[in-house]
Amino acid sequence: MTNDYEFFLDPSRCIGCQACVQACGECETHRGVPMIHLDYVDRAAGVQTAPVVCLHCEDPTCARVCPADAIKQDDRGVVLSAAKPRCVACSNCVLACPFGVPKMQTRFELMMKCDLCYDRTSAGKKPMCATVCPSGALFFGSRQYVEKYRREKPVNEFQFGRQTVRTKVNVMTVPENDALSIDIAGFLPLETPGEDRSSSARAGAPDAADAAVWKDISLRCEEETASL
Repeated sequence: MTNDYEFFLDPSRCIGCQACVQACGECETHRGVPMIHLDYVDRAAGVQTAPVVCLHCEDPTCARVCPADAIKQDDRGVVLSAAKPRCVACSNCVLACPFGVPKMQTRFELMMKCDLCYDRTSAGKKPMCATVCPSGALFFGSRQYVEKYRREKPVNEFQFGRQTVRTKVNVMTVPENDALSIDIAGFLPLETPGEDRSSSARAGAPDAADAAVWKDISLRCEEETASL
């Protein structure tokens, strides 16, 4: 396996099988604790899930806010879980991460998160999750392969207001996007009392909205009724 392999995340391909979650816990450095989890894109509108892994920022916010200097980044750009002797379990990193990745494991009093299976990738192996994903939502391979065989475009630049975040992990999106603009307000609960959440696509899910993965449920029902 060559050193130019990269990690690609395509939420639109996730089928919610949980194979990645089970495999992640089997990585020797994870102590039986899965470092990946599945989130629902919009649970009120459908069952579509998306795997959440650490994107390994070039300038990791989690490490910058750690008061104990417990979070390190190796020479390959992989951001590691907090070091046990240093971590004070303050959860600063959990609150600061723009992608909501780090999790505080209270039983260990330690922040643990996806570390790209560094024990495997440093030895030329694929991360555990990418070896078992049946749909290609998690892929570890060459950029040339992805650009040739995937219609989606890999991007590793995200815009949070005026802040630009660049990452080691690539997220697949529609070809028109050079970067993903993320509006946190799109992930907040609707404030209008009585509003039907299933009547609109979630603004915070650009892949789902732009690629028309989600259709307005009421419109779809009308189309199906008209076809009868």
